[in-house]
Amino acid sequence: MQPSLLELLALQRLASSARRQVRQSATLASCQALLQPIMAGIPERTLATAQQWLSGGQRCVLHWFSSAYPTQLRAIHDPPLVLFVAGNLTLLEAPQVALVGSRKASPPALHTSRYFAEHLTQSGVLVSSGMAQGVDRAAHVGALQVGPTLAVLGTGPDNVYPKQHRQLQQQIEQAGVLVSEFPPGTPAKRDHFPRRNRILSGLSKGVLVVAAQTRSGTLTTARIATEQNRSVLAIPGSIWDPEMSGNLRLLQQGAALVTQVQDIFDELNLPRTAPCSEEVLENNSQRSLANPQLLANVGTEATSLDTIVARSGLPVAVVSEQLVLLELEGRVASVAGGYCKVGRR
Repeated sequence: MQPSLLELLALQRLASSARRQVRQSATLASCQALLQPIMAGIPERTLATAQQWLSGGQRCVLHWFSSAYPTQLRAIHDPPLVLFVAGNLTLLEAPQVALVGSRKASPPALHTSRYFAEHLTQSGVLVSSGMAQGVDRAAHVGALQVGPTLAVLGTGPDNVYPKQHRQLQQQIEQAGVLVSEFPPGTPAKRDHFPRRNRILSGLSKGVLVVAAQTRSGTLTTARIATEQNRSVLAIPGSIWDPEMSGNLRLLQQGAALVTQVQDIFDELNLPRTAPCSEEVLENNSQRSLANPQLLANVGTEATSLDTIVARSGLPVAVVSEQLVLLELEGRVASVAGGYCKVGRR
């Protein structure tokens, strides 16, 4: 018998001690004593919001007792009992590599993230990330150039954070999959992101750190990955570059050094289901869907969306759509404060 949505919302709210009891139970029906008091306290508005979200598109709620619950995630110390999923559910079982790094990444770091994401995806690996600005966004954009991507959210699946990722989030739902343990209507909160990160690393075979400073939440994700017995990989950088100081520390601590895509396949023992063809990727990048004239309104340093709109004279919605297309083609990068023009590969 399928659980009700109210039961699933209650399951999501259980405290950690109760979650352990559920994981040790044979069926959800045997957990009713834990769920009933919580179900009674769930507001009607919360239930209505979840029902409305479920009514649109390819969406579902997985729970601990679902046969479709991701195998990789079952093995971690504190797996979520409930997952709100939008998009292609089958991708949850695909071999994944998580790309993580700074939200305020430099253009070279953004290019590196996009490059590895694009080539991994072309080679049959699902690239996942956390939907943040910087390295995360570049990873999703690079993957979408040639295939799907998976985003783990720190909000409910109906919320967009940051707000400028609205179109990107829609693209991921259509071409890949969005995952969250938080119910629809849940806003972004500081303590949500470590919880998101344990899911991100838990779903993956390994975590590739693209660019991170020594004091960075990215290193926390790397630590969580190690605790989950996942491989941690890092791209090296200059000893003079603060942006790469966290990467160098991880390498000192035993992270696998990555300078090319093959290093990731070797470290994680991943099968390649498709050749990584530079020619194919180059041809993809040359098929422009964006209006190149918009590039004239983007500077080589951060240019705000408002400035680009004012310079171009186009509606905000049109500019936003064109910027995403230009980013997919590697012509602009999303950076702190807006967008900047970058060179083609």
